Amino acid sequence: MVHIIVHTVKCADDLVLLAKEEKVLQDMIDKLIEIGRYYGMEMNVDKTKVMRISRQPSPVKIMIKQKQLKKVESFKYLGSILTNDGRCTCEIKCRIAMAKAAFNNKRTFFTSTLDLELRKNLVKCYVWSIALYGNETWALRAVDQKHLESFEMWCWRRMEKISWTDHVRN
Repeated sequence: MVHIIVHTVKCADDLVLLAKEEKVLQDMIDKLIEIGRYYGMEMNVDKTKVMRISRQPSPVKIMIKQKQLKKVESFKYLGSILTNDGRCTCEIKCRIAMAKAAFNNKRTFFTSTLDLELRKNLVKCYVWSIALYGNETWALRAVDQKHLESFEMWCWRRMEKISWTDHVRN
């Protein structure tokens, strides 16, 4: 098995630096600033944040131009929410909310008299693609799986116009 260590994640002008130790991260930032200056680029200190991903939150002090970077508990990168505990629950709940909004935007279509199989396929394409965006990076826990299963039932019950108070066998 080949192990690959990723130190940077880049997309256009967005950049995430990853390091196991604070000193290594500070050195990476200093080097990035140095190389950027060589090419006439400047880092926006006010837009630069730092986050430690750990089970036990502890302070982290990274400096740029004698200014300490703001520590955050979460941030959005390329459409996904990253949190300092490394869990995906916040991202999954956000995705489910967006998918519910998408379902409700086309509710009349999904609850119409069209063939049920066609409506199911349309929900899978339109709604589930929103709900599961970025799921390749999720580390699912039982509680996260429960949220997704509840959302799935929510979709199917809405399609069949079944109230959540009605007891209907699967």
